[in-house]
Amino acid sequence: MASVVVLVGTRKGCFVLESDPDRRAWSVRGPYCEGWPVYHATADPSTGAFYAAAASEWHGAGVWRSDDLGETWQLSSEGLAFADDGLRLSKVSGLTIAHGRILAGAEAAGIFESRDRGATWSLLSTLDGQPGREAWNDPANQPPGHLGLPAILPHPDEASRFWAVIQGFGIFETTDDGASWTPRNKGLRADWPLENPEVGYCVHKLVMSPVDHDRLFQQNHVGVHRSDDAGKSWTEITEGLPTEFGFAAAAHPHDRDTFYVIPLDPGHGRFMPDGSVAVWRTQDAGSTWRRLHDGLPQRDAYLGVLREGLAIDALDTPGLYFGTSTGQVFASTDAGESWNEIASYLPAISSVEVAVLG
Repeated sequence: MASVVVLVGTRKGCFVLESDPDRRAWSVRGPYCEGWPVYHATADPSTGAFYAAAASEWHGAGVWRSDDLGETWQLSSEGLAFADDGLRLSKVSGLTIAHGRILAGAEAAGIFESRDRGATWSLLSTLDGQPGREAWNDPANQPPGHLGLPAILPHPDEASRFWAVIQGFGIFETTDDGASWTPRNKGLRADWPLENPEVGYCVHKLVMSPVDHDRLFQQNHVGVHRSDDAGKSWTEITEGLPTEFGFAAAAHPHDRDTFYVIPLDPGHGRFMPDGSVAVWRTQDAGSTWRRLHDGLPQRDAYLGVLREGLAIDALDTPGLYFGTSTGQVFASTDAGESWNEIASYLPAISSVEVAVLG
């Protein structure tokens, strides 16, 4: 029987939320991964395996795998190490599963791959030679909690083509499996001095429309942007949103013009503006925006959502899910029109991913 599974990565392990396809009643299991801080948890729909990128101050960094829907987990860090070039692996911050392999983004900034379901790993690229490369691995430039290379966006049809996000420096594209890279930040805005206009942009979340692979969206430190040419150029679409700052974003699975973001106050608090929770949606590629809040807390709710904290499923009427820095998970079964809280009092949430299994 099919089930909808939401994997929640938290500061104290991974949790599994599960429902029938109607998405009305949810069970909550966990914590798993021995309570390690989990930066990103995701599922492989082709095998049903779960994976969790984790890092512990005591035990180092690794990737956990479960083959039984989260009941038991195995940890592997074999091969997750840089050569003797001065780089130190402090965490695995993001996982991407595509074309029969797992790609892991790490801090210091690098990409590791596994072709044996996470049992062993090898270093694929550290983006040598790219503008900004020396600066982004300089400890003096890294704030606490730095994620390095937190996200990898694969091309669905071309295994050797993908985009990588370097925290604080922007997007880079490879078409030859990491042998060479091209910065893809043309048209982005930076409210700070840039030594090189090709790089230095703080991209928080990058997503692709599943129905148009040239249509990309991103939530940036300073604005929301759209690309119609697979990232070669960007157009800002922030107008109509309450702030230009946010982390999380999601693209509609069936409509190339529909996209979701969660704006946050850009100050140090980084919570929902005015303590009122909402998800914002455009259905015309960013020309206009609508605030979606039915069922969400509207008073004294100073919640934050991190860059991997919003997910969308691919059912006929898509469900949306987001997790907060204070441990709540909210879900919508009607593309964002209305919401319910499906988990409470979890540890601080780093990531939310959804999969339909079976």
